[in-house]
Formats: sequence, structure tokens, C-alpha cells
Amino acid sequence: MSTTAPPARRKDLLDIESLTREEIVFLLDTARPFKDLFDRSVKKVPALRGKTVLNLFFEPSTRTRASFEIAAKRLSADVTNLAITQSSVTKGESILDTVDTMQSMKVDYMVVRHAAAGVPAFIARHTPAAVINAGDGNHAHPTQALLDAFTMREAVGELAGRRILLVGDLLHSRVFRSVSTVARKLDMEVGIFAPTTLIPSGRPDYMQAFNTFNEALEWSPDFVYLLRLQRERQAAHFFPSLREYHHVFGLTRERFLECRRRGIRIMHPGPVNRGVELVDEVLTYEHCLINRQVENGIAARMAVLYWLQPAVTPLPDEKEEVAS
Repeated sequence: MSTTAPPARRKDLLDIESLTREEIVFLLDTARPFKDLFDRSVKKVPALRGKTVLNLFFEPSTRTRASFEIAAKRLSADVTNLAITQSSVTKGESILDTVDTMQSMKVDYMVVRHAAAGVPAFIARHTPAAVINAGDGNHAHPTQALLDAFTMREAVGELAGRRILLVGDLLHSRVFRSVSTVARKLDMEVGIFAPTTLIPSGRPDYMQAFNTFNEALEWSPDFVYLLRLQRERQAAHFFPSLREYHHVFGLTRERFLECRRRGIRIMHPGPVNRGVELVDEVLTYEHCLINRQVENGIAARMAVLYWLQPAVTPLPDEKEEVAS
């Protein structure tokens, strides 16, 4: 599915940091023909026929879970969505016991979202199924970064030397960590603008920080990536009020008009907090890529599912032979 020589297949996708540049480019190249399927009368290919994909979401999700479900079905896989609130987890069943139960049903892929960082990696060590991290705590969201890279490359072509400005709640954002990492691996320049209380300590040297939104726009970014203000993860007050946040760090109408004048593309991982991260007018802007990000999420996740390879486990008879 790609013109790039395929790299060795992996069992799991847990973060962006562990991927090589070649693997990232391969996945972006592979996503392109999968997206071409969207305009066909039959949007399915038999790549994962006979395989089972389990969506194991311990946190609420609309876009990511639906995107993975559609991606798997377009690859002809069977899909199971485990409703955690209706599962034995609510009765005290451990994550490992849940995984063992699902594995007994011969699941081939597990798509895992959890509020605690490291849970997908923990699960990956205890199952032969291919595990995809669909977001773990503040740690990583690798498929979001891949779909964003695919969207940016689709919009402007080669990304090396392009500039991306990440704005907002950096501290609590797994998207920030994954998107900034994929941008660096693709030789983009990364700028950040956020309340000082929401900037993680130990910021990498390759990130350029700005003091005002106008200063950041003078840097001439190709993309302004607005991060969702994650109030559900904030145990403390990091800024005076939502109104004050929007006034200083939001894409106000005045700043939006400046972005439009400059032809800057606008991105957001969703869901959007209207009137906080941006004004409504942004959503109808010709260079607003938010809806395209959602569409491209399906193609990017098809590429990931297509590339990963579950571990080969011995059949019961083979296990007995090994034991003897």
C-alpha cells in the first residue's frame, strides 16, 4: 500500500518516540491509498478479514473510538466495543484479568485508552494481541499524531522546515507530547504558547516559547494547533477564568482574522470548547483542518492496523509438545 520500502512490522504501537522517521513516513504513505477508498462505492478491503479488533476504552471517547471502529471494519475485521461501565471492571476485576478474559476469546488487536499513563504498555506485555495506545493519561496519543502529520502533509506537501505552533494546555495534553514529537521527527520547527502554569517542566530545547499570541504569529507558523483545555484533568486552578484564558490564549476574532490574512492552517484534536480555544468563525474558515483531521483519522488508523502484526502463539497441541 506504500511506495516506501516497508519497515519490519511491529507488534504494538505505544508511542511516537519509539518510531523511526522511516516508520512514520511509511505509515503516512500507507494511509494515502486507504483514504482513496473513501470515494469508492465499496469502501472495504479484505486486509484483516477473519481478525478481531477489541476497543478497550476506560475513558470516554467519541472520535477516537468511532474512528478505530470504522477503520477496522473497512479492513474487514470484526469489531467488539467493550463497555467498561457494564463490564466486570465495575465489580473489581483487574485490568489483567479483563485482558486474559478477552484473550481467551482470541482477540487479535486491542485498542486501549486509559486515564493512567503506561496501561497500554502493561497490557502489551501480557498479551500476544497487537496493542494500540489510543491515549494513556498525559503520556501519549500516537495515532492522533500520525493523523495530524498526514493532514499537514496533505495540506502543504513536504513538512521539513515547516512550522507548527502548539497553543494551550500543554501540561495535561498527551496530544501535545505526541504531535510535538512527530513534528520533530519530520524535521518541522515547533513553537509553543501557553500559560506558564500549563507548560511542562523540562521543555526540550527544540521548542521555541513565545510570550504573546501576536509574537507567536510573527514567527509565521504554517499551522496553529489549538489544544483542548482539559479541565477534567486539572486538580488546581491554572488561570483566573475561562474568559481570561480566551482573552489571552484563545483564537479570538482579531487573531483569527490575522491568521486568515496570513493563510495559516488551524488545527484542533477535538472536542472543541467554543469560546474558549477559538471563536465559532474559525470552524467555517477555508484553512480550518479540524474536520479533515477527523476524516484522516480513519485512514491513518487503517494504516496502523494494516502494519501491526500480532504475536504468533502456539496452538494447544504445540504447547503440549513444547512442554514435553
